[in-house]
Amino acid sequence: MTSSSLRAPRVLAVQNSEGSGIGRLLPWWEEMGLQVEVVPGAATPATPEDFDAVVLLGGGFLPDDDRRAPWLPVEWELTRRAVANGVPLLGICLGAQVLAAAVGGTVRGNHGRPERGSCPVSLRREAGTDPLFAGLSGELRFIQNHRDQITELPPGVVRLAESEACPVQAFRVGECAWGVQFHPEAGADRLDRWDEAALAEAGLDLRALRAEAEQAEPQSARNAKRLAANFAALVRETAAEPSGGVVGAQEFHEIQQ
Repeated sequence: MTSSSLRAPRVLAVQNSEGSGIGRLLPWWEEMGLQVEVVPGAATPATPEDFDAVVLLGGGFLPDDDRRAPWLPVEWELTRRAVANGVPLLGICLGAQVLAAAVGGTVRGNHGRPERGSCPVSLRREAGTDPLFAGLSGELRFIQNHRDQITELPPGVVRLAESEACPVQAFRVGECAWGVQFHPEAGADRLDRWDEAALAEAGLDLRALRAEAEQAEPQSARNAKRLAANFAALVRETAAEPSGGVVGAQEFHEIQQ
């Protein structure tokens, strides 16, 4: 990881699928002084070298579906190196599942009850002292769109948030790697791209989902921006530390055992 007080910290964002972009996080982080480089999954580097943080975005497949996404083994390696070297990492949806699986957790496809639209997320007691969730409390609402779940986290990983349908909504690995099943990058307008017919077949009303998401949007956006600001602050702080790369390495080693 590079660090310099003379330039903006560099963030690598891996876009795993065309429909799961970085969304509103890009303008927010640029306003917060970060330089974000978005690369397609096929261009994923195996190391976070030359970057001060890594963001893994979503995608409509499982984290070990190498047939549909042949770059996933490289993404796993990138993830493991970021965690081992104390490079701040944020995994979103599929990205969270990649992080969980890469450190020894379990992800199951078509498990439990799917979550669609604006869904409640309850912060656990452990989130009260977690830097990513600083200033946030209680029940939050974020856009969700998943039917796969992280079902088990390895010892040493801290579970930070949950929902009735999905017990692992957020977690932390070591000191500065987080996974969130929900989508802080997506606002209510994300639902404008959803397939109304497909949702109807699943017994869901897209218009009702839109109305619920739009009602929750003002507070959801504020909470998402706070989370983004917390991550940006962590990236700037870590990038400014000459020895920041060793933070969290011991914790990662213990998790892997």
